[in-house]
Amino acid sequence: MYFSAKDKGEMMSMIYNWPAHQVDMIVLTDGSRILGLGDLGVQGIGIPIGKLDMYVAAAGINPQRILPVMLDVGTNNQNLLDNPLYLGLRQPRLEGEEYLSIVDEFMESVFTRWPKAIVQFEDFQMKWAFQTLQRYRKKYRMFNDDIQGTAGVALAGLFGSVRAQGRPLTDFVKQKIVVVGAGSAGLGVLKMAKEAVARMEGNAEQAASHQFFLLDKNGLVTKDRKEIDPAAAPFAKNPGEYGLTEGSSLLEVVKKVKPHVLLGLSGVGGVFDEEVLKAMRESDSPRPAIFAMSNPTMNAECTAADAFKHAGENIVFASGSPFENVDLGNGKVGHVNQANNMYLFPGIGLGTLLSGAHFISEGMLQAAAECLASYMTDEEIEKGIFYPSIDHIRDITAEVGAAVVQAAVADELAEGHDDIGPKELRLMSKEEVVEYVTRNMWYPIYSPLVHD
Repeated sequence: MYFSAKDKGEMMSMIYNWPAHQVDMIVLTDGSRILGLGDLGVQGIGIPIGKLDMYVAAAGINPQRILPVMLDVGTNNQNLLDNPLYLGLRQPRLEGEEYLSIVDEFMESVFTRWPKAIVQFEDFQMKWAFQTLQRYRKKYRMFNDDIQGTAGVALAGLFGSVRAQGRPLTDFVKQKIVVVGAGSAGLGVLKMAKEAVARMEGNAEQAASHQFFLLDKNGLVTKDRKEIDPAAAPFAKNPGEYGLTEGSSLLEVVKKVKPHVLLGLSGVGGVFDEEVLKAMRESDSPRPAIFAMSNPTMNAECTAADAFKHAGENIVFASGSPFENVDLGNGKVGHVNQANNMYLFPGIGLGTLLSGAHFISEGMLQAAAECLASYMTDEEIEKGIFYPSIDHIRDITAEVGAAVVQAAVADELAEGHDDIGPKELRLMSKEEVVEYVTRNMWYPIYSPLVHD
C-alpha cells in the first residue's frame, strides 16, 4: 500500500480497505535512505516487498497476512522531482512535526485494526530512524531493522570473533572495537554492544569510554566535537586517550589502539585501504576481525581478497555484501561470512508474534543475537565461520524465534498467541518452544491439480 502526506486524515479508512482480515507483519519505509543508494522516494517500495519475501521464506509468515507499505512524504532527490515519470509526491520531504504527524496517524490506524501486528521500520534516514524508534518502541509492536537487526547480526559476529580467539564469551568486555560510520546502523551496533558489555560487567559508562571508538566522515568522535549527535555522544572519547585527538584519522586510530575488531558501516567503498588493513596486523588480537558491512558491494569498506592479502591470513572476515571465499594457497581457505540481517529479523518478528509480547524489549533482541552466536560449533568458529548456511534458514529462524519467545516470557511481556496463553508459554521447555515456533510456520503445500 502507498500512503502519502496528501492522505492525512484518511489513513484509517484506507487501512480498513485492505482486503485481508488479519495482517501479522508490516514492513514500512519512507524511501529516504535505501541501502547505500540514498533518497529513492516511492521507488524504494521494493525494500518492504523484498523483506516480506524473507519473512515468508525464512519465518513461514503466511503470505496472505503481510503488508508492504510506502509512506510518501516527498523526496529531496532533485533528479526524481525533475523526472516527469516519477510517481511520488513532487515536493520536498516533510520535516519536524508535520512529518511525525503522518507517521503517528499511520501507526495509530494500523494498530487500531490489527492490534497484534508487528511493524518493521526499514531504510529511514538516521534522524527519523532513531526518533521513531524512541517514539514508538514501548507503545507498539515495532522495531527498526537498520538499527536493531543490523546490530544483532553484528553482535553475533562480534561474539563469534571472541570465540575464534579461543577465549570465553565473557572476554567480550575486553575487546577494543573501532566502528567506522556514525549512521543509524553503526550507532545501533555500538548501542547493542554496550548493552551486552553492561550486562556482563555491570558498568555501561565505563564500557563506552574504554572499549569503543567511533569515527565518522570527520574522523574520530571525541568530546571536543562541536554539535555532536546526541546518539553518538555516549561513545565520544576523551581527547588524549591513546594519544588521539578530535578528528584523528582511521589509520592513526588503528595504529595507536591496535583494535581487536575493525567494523565498517560507513557506506564508503574502499575506506579500509591497504595501509589501514596492514596496520591491523599489529592488532592485540591473535585473530583480528574485519567487518566490512556496508552494501551494496561497491560501498563495501574493503573486499575479502584485500582483507586477507593485506591484514594477514589469520584474520576473520565478515561483510554485508556477498564475496567469494578466498583461496590462500596450500589448501587453506579464507572464509567469508555474510552478515545478513536475514539471520535475525525473521526470528525477531516471528518470536514476537508467537509470544504476544506487547513490545519488543532489549532482552528479546539480545537473546536473538546470542542465539545466533551460539548456533555455530567450535570447529566452525575455529575455521573462521560464524554465520550458518542459509540452507538451514528455517531451522535458524525457529531457534532465534524460540529465544525471543523465552526472553519475552522472562521479561514478563508475553501475552500468548491464539490458543496458547502466557501460562502455557512459561511452562514450556526450550525444546517445546522451538517445536511451538516450528509448528506455527506456514509451508507452501499445494493441492495436486491432477489426481492419480
